[in-house]
Parts: sequence; C-alpha cells; structure tokens
Amino acid sequence: MEQDKRIEETLYSLTKSNFRSKFHLKEKDKQYIKEKGIEKIREHAKDFITKRLAPSIIPNDGKQTPMKGHPVFVAQHATATCCRGCLYKWHKISPGKELSNDEKEYIVNIIIKWIEKENQ
Repeated sequence: MEQDKRIEETLYSLTKSNFRSKFHLKEKDKQYIKEKGIEKIREHAKDFITKRLAPSIIPNDGKQTPMKGHPVFVAQHATATCCRGCLYKWHKISPGKELSNDEKEYIVNIIIKWIEKENQ
C-alpha cells in the first residue's frame, strides 16, 4: 500500500513538470495496448527495465529509451523512468548500482499506472 501512495504522489508531481506532462499516448499506442492487453504490456515493461535500466553500468545512459515506438517508452519519459539520472532526480533511486527487485517492481508499477490513467 505504501508503494501505491508513493506512485500516486510521484505521478501528481510529474504533472507539474512542463517536460513530463507533454507526453501522452497516441491512438496507435492505445490500439496496441488494446490488442496486446495490459499484462503483455507489463511484461514488455519488465523486459525493458531489466535490460535497459537495471544494470549498474549502462554505456548509453540517458539515451537508452526511445521517445516513441512503444507505449512503455512514452510512459518511461512521462514518469521519469527513462534513465538513471531521471530515476535519481525524481525517484531517489541511486545510479551506479544494479536495481533491486523492489526498485524494478516500483518502476514497472509506476509505468503501468501512468499507462492505465492515459488509456482511460
């Protein structure tokens, strides 16, 4: 329950950012979510986070998340879970160490929560 409160508070704070609040799902993204289902999108998010964000050293950190092409990528920019710098600034998750399972779960959950809100 604590995580849910943190997610809601962070999502609210992100709406105050001019940059973060510019990100929205396009109709193509919404259609993709409808076709695949939210659980498949959650699997994609877990995979992207594990491969692109979780390692302790990311050679292209700050450039690893495309701005479009998948609903999760859009959500990562909207939720500031796109790189380790943004993770630290907005979520206080330190760079330079591999993400814990709890941190990965939190990141996936905030991404999915944002997608669900956008997709209403």
